[in-house]
Amino acid sequence: MIQIDGSYGEGGGQILRTSVALSALTGKPVKIYNIRAGRPQPGLRPQHLKGIEAVGMLCDAKIKGLSVGSEVVEFIPGELRGGRFSMDVGTAGSLTLVLQALMIPVLGLNESIEFELRGGTDVKWSPQIDYLRYVLLPLLEEHGYRATITLEKRGYYPKGG
Repeated sequence: MIQIDGSYGEGGGQILRTSVALSALTGKPVKIYNIRAGRPQPGLRPQHLKGIEAVGMLCDAKIKGLSVGSEVVEFIPGELRGGRFSMDVGTAGSLTLVLQALMIPVLGLNESIEFELRGGTDVKWSPQIDYLRYVLLPLLEEHGYRATITLEKRGYYPKGG
């Protein structure tokens, strides 16, 4: 199992999202410890749980330590699969951060995927949905990545969409 120190660098949620996403893509289990250790509220927050859960849905992962405040998570991926998935990120939790985590493992799919997300589209401390739609995706499409984001309703703090 690959061990990742979650306090490395800025020690935020990005190391967690990327570690889990790459684990799903490669099929290699990962253990992330010291999650957000230097933060005022260390450990997993609700938005981190949703990102891990979303990636786990794509590969029927076994996940240990998935609770608010947990500073250790083990993610044991199964086989990636396409299909239709749905998730409510909750209140105004950032659905763009969940999308960031999902964008990596779908590279390993040979079938289509549809993910319906409800939550915050334009919230503090995360990319805005329009950044993903009009900047990131067109850039990735130049390199063969194919994805579409359809926005039905914007979600703002505190309610979400």
